[in-house]
Amino acid sequence: MTRLSSAFAKPHPALVTFITAGDGDTAANLDALVEGGADVIELGMPFTDPMADGPAIQAANIRALGAGTTTAEVLRIAREFRQRHPQVPLVLMGYANPMVRRRPEWFASAAAEAGVDGVICVDIPPEEDDALGPALRAAGIAPIRLATPTTDAARLPQVLEGSAGFLYYVSVAGITGKQQAAQASIEDAVKRFKAATDLPVAVGFGVRTPKQAAAIARVADGVIVGSALVELIGTHGKDAPEHLRELTSALSGAIRTAG
Repeated sequence: MTRLSSAFAKPHPALVTFITAGDGDTAANLDALVEGGADVIELGMPFTDPMADGPAIQAANIRALGAGTTTAEVLRIAREFRQRHPQVPLVLMGYANPMVRRRPEWFASAAAEAGVDGVICVDIPPEEDDALGPALRAAGIAPIRLATPTTDAARLPQVLEGSAGFLYYVSVAGITGKQQAAQASIEDAVKRFKAATDLPVAVGFGVRTPKQAAAIARVADGVIVGSALVELIGTHGKDAPEHLRELTSALSGAIRTAG
């Protein structure tokens, strides 16, 4: 089994947490997420135009770029994380430009060498899979695709084709952190996706509290939390790890007891 498949094979839904690389003491923040009980880590690659992200993650991107964070620095952070946490899945999430500007084969090889398990590229649609997907699969990295409330039955097979790791359900037709979908719509979407694929289905966008996470965990294979954690880094700076650990622990506890 891969690290990702093992994370989703636990006797409870997976808690997937997101922070932006280079925003604060990233190593300490990542360690706090693991200590709090995160099952999968998403590490954001800072970018100048994060079109899918709301104010919290936009601000984190600005802070990270202002600190001089480069793709090489993101890969260094990933490599050192893998050395400290050999079994915790690590997914890079970001936009196409930093991933393909030095050719997709270079990026895939460098990410694999750093111990990355999966990649989410927000702005390469399934129809343009050849821009990055073949290089990732050749390097043993899971290309993780996004499904949304507008992904209908006609398009879903194309989203799933070549996808691996898990299916990321973007539960709102909007940007990160601003709103949460109604629970009934989440349940309907997860049921539809699980009927179409054996991949785990993880739900994100707008999940902020243990109560919300528990409700989603009753129907999905994973719960993704990002903006609420990123906001803690923006608010607490060097003291963020203790706050990240506390919220992650509360989220993890809620998910593990939700069933």
